[in-house]
Amino acid sequence: MAGETNLLSPEELDALSAGLSDGSIASDTGLNVEAKARKHDLTNEDSSLGVNVGAVDMINERFVRQFRLGLLEVLRTTPKINMANVEIVKFGDYLKDLSPPLAVNTIRMNPLRGYAMVVIEPSIVFSSLDNFFGGIGGGIRGLAPGRVFTPTESGIIKIMMNVLFGSLQEAWAPILPIKCEHVGSEINPQFAQIADENDLVVVSRFASELGEETKGNIDIVYPYSSLKPIRELLRSRVQTGDDNDASDKVWSSELQSAAIDAELDVKVTLADIETTLKEFEAMREDDIIYLSKLGHARVYVNEVPIFDANIGSSDSHMAVQIVKSLSPSK
Repeated sequence: MAGETNLLSPEELDALSAGLSDGSIASDTGLNVEAKARKHDLTNEDSSLGVNVGAVDMINERFVRQFRLGLLEVLRTTPKINMANVEIVKFGDYLKDLSPPLAVNTIRMNPLRGYAMVVIEPSIVFSSLDNFFGGIGGGIRGLAPGRVFTPTESGIIKIMMNVLFGSLQEAWAPILPIKCEHVGSEINPQFAQIADENDLVVVSRFASELGEETKGNIDIVYPYSSLKPIRELLRSRVQTGDDNDASDKVWSSELQSAAIDAELDVKVTLADIETTLKEFEAMREDDIIYLSKLGHARVYVNEVPIFDANIGSSDSHMAVQIVKSLSPSK
């Protein structure tokens, strides 16, 4: 501004600076003297003010149950899927840990905005392919970075993605009805630009085993910006526990369906005796073995005593009549 002059001369400014340096002038006077400055980058989003990862964990738990059952149906094998902790990281940092070739699938999750990404490691693809055609799920290792998936392998990836879409939609349903749509496929995640390098993403990783000693990861990557608009919805569902009863009923029903055909070893013991090897070898036909007064027979399931029962017959079969249940400690 025209006519502007300094309130202090250069000599006075130098004297003030020297006084502050040697302590002769107090520097901690005034308002808010205890306030601390904190570095803040306006170009980066602050994850501490947004998405509740506890809500994403709940979605992932439902997803794992549905996805495991879906793969069991199409691959005819029991997969092992373990959920890792949800992480919020920069997209560029996430990409650094990935090495092609990978089954990288860009997807839409309407009504969430933007694009999400599903990354399947090749060991899972080849193990699923082997299982699908009746193998033991051995998998293949040591692929060249530029190796593309064959039409048959791509078909298996499509089958897995269909199962994943259905499972993801079921997992999200109690919070927000979504519709998954496949947008594109790549083998190099660098080409699936769902976010800029400095943008935050929410990474859900699922460690999977689909064959003999064949392990790999399946990642679902959400842009942070797609979940931030529904952060209040996610937070309220975690706090109120909405749909927990319904989820428990569904889980109980699915657990029963998965376990109902499991085979169990059932054994009925009428009585036990103690003898020596010498006496046992001396036993012959028509020898009489003396037992103490009998109570009930005992029914064992996988060597665990479960019931007391009476011995009898039904038509031409031996049978037991359950008298009472036993606690595991007996």
